[in-house]
Amino acid sequence: MDLLRSLPLGLYLEQPRTWLHRLDPRVKLAWLMMFLLTPLLADLPWRFALVLGLILLTISATIPWRVWRKQIGWLLLLCLLVCSVTTLMPDGLAVSYQPRLPTQELTFTQEPSSLPTESQPWYQPLIFWQGSEENLPPSLPQPTPYQYVLFHHGPVRITRRSLELGLRLATWLFTLIYGTTLYLLTTAPEEITVAIEVLLQPLKRWRIPITEVTLTLTLALRFMPLVLEEIQNLIRAIRTRAINWKKLGVRGAFQLWLMLADRLIENLFLRAEQVASAMTVRGFTSPNHHQVRWHQLQIRLMDQFALVLVVLVCGLRIWVGMLP
Repeated sequence: MDLLRSLPLGLYLEQPRTWLHRLDPRVKLAWLMMFLLTPLLADLPWRFALVLGLILLTISATIPWRVWRKQIGWLLLLCLLVCSVTTLMPDGLAVSYQPRLPTQELTFTQEPSSLPTESQPWYQPLIFWQGSEENLPPSLPQPTPYQYVLFHHGPVRITRRSLELGLRLATWLFTLIYGTTLYLLTTAPEEITVAIEVLLQPLKRWRIPITEVTLTLTLALRFMPLVLEEIQNLIRAIRTRAINWKKLGVRGAFQLWLMLADRLIENLFLRAEQVASAMTVRGFTSPNHHQVRWHQLQIRLMDQFALVLVVLVCGLRIWVGMLP
């Protein structure tokens, strides 16, 4: 099992370079914020349109199928599971509440012994029919085929509200995970660093260490593949030793997993120490003494067109939200 290929979380695709790679990282960050913020308080058609838009972006960029095939498969399975669980759960609208106080509290406190059993209306209701069931009025047909309960069999009950909640949660989860992964897949960590540093330059007036924050973000993005590599090496080490899990039992397997977790944490701390030593040797003592030019940003014609599209999509979202 190759985790670096089957689970490319936070990895940068160097080859082939698509048109998404050539976009300015600030423009791609604006697109990512649009995909993450516009689904808030949006209806289902808008959420499905964003999901379809992400898939069309991936297809139009001609990203290799081997890169996102397994990832999108696991993501769709997760979204389907979340949607199914949310749909089968109660929607919360059919809950009956019991009042804390009696309906006739004043009468109950004054005359507890002569509490009326049932209050009679002051008017005499009109009775248009009496007698057998033949004299009952005919049942009128419903004006529309609307049904709130879509499926009800035994303990399984699916309503329109629960189905809508499941679809909302599934589409939001897909947009959140896949949009972020697509951004990391087509943008180098150095480009993300310099884009965030440029956008957060006004915060330096309040003496916020922007350079340190962006450098930490770059190291975190670079460290994620190292974590996957260490996990992959441990899995391969277990497979090569052909451990008989049945003979170990529950207690032995638990102790073995604890040893593997301890070894993983030790290896990760060792990798972090090596990275820190390498930075110290190269003079990364402070931003004032060692300034690194990560990437040269440049807004081209394609970037301007992408920014116009972002503004149009956000305006369309505001206009759709204002409709009654």
